[in-house]
Amino acid sequence: MAFRLSSGDVTGFKVLFSMAIMYGLMAVLVYSIVHMHFITPLGIDAPLDRFSEGRALQHLRVLSQEIGSRQEGSPGLKEAARYIKAQLEVLKERAGSNIRIEIEETIVDGSFNMIFLGYSISLGYRNHTNVIMRISSVNSQETDPSVLLNGHFDSPLGSPGAGDCGSCVASMLEMARLTVDSGWVPPRPIIFLFNGAEELFLLGAHGFMKTHKWSDTIGAFINIEASGTGGLDLVCQSGPGSWPSLVYAQSAVYPMAHSAAQDVFPVIPGDTDYRIFAEDYGDIPGLDIIFLLGGYFYHTSYDTMERLLPGSIQARGENLLSITRAFANSSKLLNAHERESLKVAANEPKDERAVFFDYLAWFMIFYSRRAAVVLHTIPIAIFLLMPFLLFVLNIGKRTWFSTFCDFFKGLLLHIIGVVLAVVVPIVFAILRLLFSNHAMSWFARPYLAFMMFIPCSLVGVLIPRVVWRSVPLTHGVSRLQASKEGLSDDPRFWGVFGFYALLTLAYLVAGLSGGFLTFSLSVSMLAAWISFHFAVKLFDCQSLRSAMCYVLPLIPCITYSVYFGGFLAQFLIEKMGMMGSIPPPYGYFIPDIIVAAVIGLVTSWCVGPLIPICGHWLARSSILKFLLQLSVLALALSSQFFPYSIAAPKRVVFQHTFLTADASRVVGSSYDFSVVDSNSLPFLFEHAPEVAKELNMGSELSFKATKDSPRQTWMVLFPVSFLFSGSLKFPARSDDMLKHYSSFPHLSAYKPHTLYDGGSRRVHLEFYLGSLEEVWVSVLNITGPLSSWSFADNVLPAPESRGGGPPSYICRLSGASHENWTFWLEASSSEEIRVEVAVLDQYMVDAAKKLKGLFPSWVDVTAYSSFLSSYVF
Repeated sequence: MAFRLSSGDVTGFKVLFSMAIMYGLMAVLVYSIVHMHFITPLGIDAPLDRFSEGRALQHLRVLSQEIGSRQEGSPGLKEAARYIKAQLEVLKERAGSNIRIEIEETIVDGSFNMIFLGYSISLGYRNHTNVIMRISSVNSQETDPSVLLNGHFDSPLGSPGAGDCGSCVASMLEMARLTVDSGWVPPRPIIFLFNGAEELFLLGAHGFMKTHKWSDTIGAFINIEASGTGGLDLVCQSGPGSWPSLVYAQSAVYPMAHSAAQDVFPVIPGDTDYRIFAEDYGDIPGLDIIFLLGGYFYHTSYDTMERLLPGSIQARGENLLSITRAFANSSKLLNAHERESLKVAANEPKDERAVFFDYLAWFMIFYSRRAAVVLHTIPIAIFLLMPFLLFVLNIGKRTWFSTFCDFFKGLLLHIIGVVLAVVVPIVFAILRLLFSNHAMSWFARPYLAFMMFIPCSLVGVLIPRVVWRSVPLTHGVSRLQASKEGLSDDPRFWGVFGFYALLTLAYLVAGLSGGFLTFSLSVSMLAAWISFHFAVKLFDCQSLRSAMCYVLPLIPCITYSVYFGGFLAQFLIEKMGMMGSIPPPYGYFIPDIIVAAVIGLVTSWCVGPLIPICGHWLARSSILKFLLQLSVLALALSSQFFPYSIAAPKRVVFQHTFLTADASRVVGSSYDFSVVDSNSLPFLFEHAPEVAKELNMGSELSFKATKDSPRQTWMVLFPVSFLFSGSLKFPARSDDMLKHYSSFPHLSAYKPHTLYDGGSRRVHLEFYLGSLEEVWVSVLNITGPLSSWSFADNVLPAPESRGGGPPSYICRLSGASHENWTFWLEASSSEEIRVEVAVLDQYMVDAAKKLKGLFPSWVDVTAYSSFLSSYVF
């Protein structure tokens, strides 16, 4: 029997394909923008008064290729510091007589408490290196307010750190050269802080703020970071106050910022030096600017120069130059003493957050919080008042109350549509996982996620429209009469408008800054409503020409929605590979559910404004069947693809664990593995048979004899270890390590305990790192009746309970020295104090290196040795 379409179905498919073409063109435009195709990077022969990506890449090549890894404890970190200082000295030699250049290499020590990833820890550090340059006019004073540019030159474990954050240092070196060679004399001093200990939880920035003489002179700062290898250099945090974001909006050459990022950033695992400068220790106005694309390679061995997106450093550099000059010329630039003096007389609250966003990196829109209070309440006011206005103008055919009720029903139906746009993709994602042996099939190919979830999301949006067709909500008026009125009193339109108006108000009441997106959609819908109102006087309201008159005013706003939503989805997909592993069975489903929900939400807000006009053409059974068939086909197709590739590697943590009894004995050794996404270790070993063979797992990959690796084993990575689950332990030999190192970490009392009245006592301890050569960090886990200690100004952090055990206090120690760590612990009673010690050393024995090398190329392995020991005092 032939399958025939009615004329209405044919028109519906025409509308559907037209929408697909329109959104496809928008997606192509967005892709070119976020991948920086609109930027032409300048080469090494560019004029000296221009920022050059080519010259910056010369520095990056030295840092990431010739020097290589720059972790704490590795020789590369000191070599990088020497290189940076040497480059700055060259600039000083050729500087003109009208500017003063001061260069310092400082060694910082300190201790403080912080909350990281929701866990309380104490940090003690010593002998970390910062390289600092101050450029000022010859007439400047030591106390003049200054502008700080901050970037870190240490790299994460196992990574060459080209993006994070060699690109930052290279940009700053080229920026410093440009400042000197351009002949610009800064009206206020410019300070370049190359800090050497950011990856160890922001230690370099803390050391600068607590110990350096220039820290009190900083009037504004720009922290540059990388959570990927390029793309949009987004302002993720701004404050305190709205002045820094205003300066950015007025001066950025390629603006890439939106205030909604500040709403999302706290949810993402991690932190930046912005926290030290603006929140914890400085209260300094500033910007946190971060590369966000290329998150596949963040903190991996694939973070190399070849992965950098061309044009990214060029755009960053030109923005930095313009923003730095704007800060330096601003009358609001104040040092710490001036800010404190004027705090009471400030015109705006310290925590006032402005609303701002870039439009496709072309220009910025900025307005204050006070303006947002007015602007963002207008849409909901229009929604509530429109029934009265229509009744007074005699446009509607019903009373104002019945019109309002219809509007409210339209609002509820659109809310149901949005919910279904999220729920239906989630259901499809779960169904796929029930018939597949791996999750995250879209990870290496994000387009698969869009193919799978956009069609079924559209089905969810359209289901309420199908109901609407069979049970019209407009009472007292025939469908013919209602159609003749166009959108004047149509609940389909005002329901969608009311949804965006209500969401805008919700953002405002919650104190968030992301309401600009729904506000702009509301404003655009009003413009489309006016355009359509005039169009129906010339054409029939059911005609495609009238629909075009409605769609055209919406195109700029819909394009921005695709820009915002597409980038959000891409960023989220890339980060799913490192967001943590939740225990099965539910953890297996979490990433697919999150991605499906986000794409469903993005789809609903991108197509929502078109539904009032296009919905009656699209809400047909033939259209819904076609979309469902597309979704099923995409689901079947995606299951044939492997989740990972060299360009999107799976992250594996490989710890060679040694249990030591004293400074010279190893009593146990194991290989411990963990992953940080939903595809577990059995999946990994199934697709890495050579590794399984080396671990003597057998051809059937039996895990019966395999032991779980408890969280205590991963203490050296605390609190990042809480992202792990399903970790496994395999037996290993310790002979090679005993040959390489003559002694191991050891904790002992170096003088008798001090006893106090009331039964309290003070234990004096010495921590010896043995002969370890490449120590990254040491972690102490202290349990017992602790009442004080010598760290963090004698202030204990909040106790942590791990795995149902007793409350404990965690301290991380870092920094190389020939001297042992000495400290004291004070107990409130004679009850014993237990100290568990974990030390991370980057040296790997040959057998462990061989095992690491057996992993396939689509796996990135972070490998190290961990030395565990336990003591009672």
